[in-house]
Amino acid sequence: MNPVYLLVTISAFFWGANFVLAGPVLSDLPPLWAAALRFLLGAALMLFIAKSQGEGLWRLARNHAGVYFLLGLVGIAAFNLFFFHAMQSTSADNGALIMATNPLLTTLLAALFLGERANARHWTALPVALIGVAVVISHGKLNQLSEMHVAQGDLLMLAANLTWALFNICTRRFMPKGSAVGNTALMMTAGAAILLAAALSSGTHFAPPGMKASLALAVMAGGGTVLAYLFWSVGIRQLGAGRTSLFLNLVPVFAMLVGGAMGNPPTPAQIGGGLLVLTGVIMALLPAGRRA
Repeated sequence: MNPVYLLVTISAFFWGANFVLAGPVLSDLPPLWAAALRFLLGAALMLFIAKSQGEGLWRLARNHAGVYFLLGLVGIAAFNLFFFHAMQSTSADNGALIMATNPLLTTLLAALFLGERANARHWTALPVALIGVAVVISHGKLNQLSEMHVAQGDLLMLAANLTWALFNICTRRFMPKGSAVGNTALMMTAGAAILLAAALSSGTHFAPPGMKASLALAVMAGGGTVLAYLFWSVGIRQLGAGRTSLFLNLVPVFAMLVGGAMGNPPTPAQIGGGLLVLTGVIMALLPAGRRA
């Protein structure tokens, strides 16, 4: 088996675990400070790794400061603000399943903004995936969907999903060529600086988190930020963006498994909606069969 498959699977595992780990972090920290601390720790680790590999960080920063600010603003600051606020009022399973539509959404936005062609399977798969999301957020009561109050967290996670798709588009369009380590370190640094400025200006009270929240935050920073981004970059370089994005389908699976291991098993509606989401995404992203 190609070892790169294992690396991107580990990325999906850490990103799935992030949805569960956000709970204990948010029990001790406001969303702004949770996001800021995660990426301050992650950026510090990435800068250390980049420096130890002899990356020319000052040269990259001088030449592409605007790009790193844009990517940090969209993919780190905006996404994580939506993510941490969403996790205050939605479940880890719901959040992960909503984000499972991201490869499909990215593909469709790429067709609109980058001219990348989306075939008929993409347009067919979109309603399947969206029905799955509707099943999840309605707890299986689709006939009552128009009358029910959708959790604010689910709507915020949909916004986070759109933000991440836009980040993917911006990355494809603007990310400088060269080292993934150096680019990721500087993008994370820009995002962390924006998040820290937002947290400091928000006036929200900050107190050091307790042991449980600190451990969860450390795993999110080390595993769900640094290792996940690095391993994902390796996958994109060696497998291509399309094949690598298929592994995002594992994120809700890992979120459910980690949540179940921590005493929060998924409901039948979440399992059914999750299967629909994964069906729609896989329909869109699996390569078409070759013609004879």
